[in-house]
Amino acid sequence: MAKLIHSMIRVLDEARSVDFYKQAFDLEVADRIEFDSFTLIYMRNAGSDFELELTVNKGTETPYDLGNGYGHLAVSVADLKAEHQRLLDAGLSPKDLKTLNAPGGGAANFFFIEDPDGYKIEVLERSWRFK
Repeated sequence: MAKLIHSMIRVLDEARSVDFYKQAFDLEVADRIEFDSFTLIYMRNAGSDFELELTVNKGTETPYDLGNGYGHLAVSVADLKAEHQRLLDAGLSPKDLKTLNAPGGGAANFFFIEDPDGYKIEVLERSWRFK
């Protein structure tokens, strides 16, 4: 059986992105691999072995075109309102709290936040199908 291990995004500024993911989701650098033309930074926290891979392509100076194919990453938290307030207090500009009621029952309580490169991250309350 396959096991999901990481998701990769391209970022312009390593320090800015590492700082954002540390502040927002308590991710730490698990590994950093330097190549001639790019650097890979693997980040994770104690809550999961799943990693976020940040790829910094050396010499890239303009923002990446995220296109219309990228959707979002998702994380779950125990207390959505407290997490929303913590991110507000940190100056990270989370979007409004939302609820999406599923037609067959169940509901997703969530908000979105964007990282410095414009990638969307959905923050979901641990309930219903979101553990």
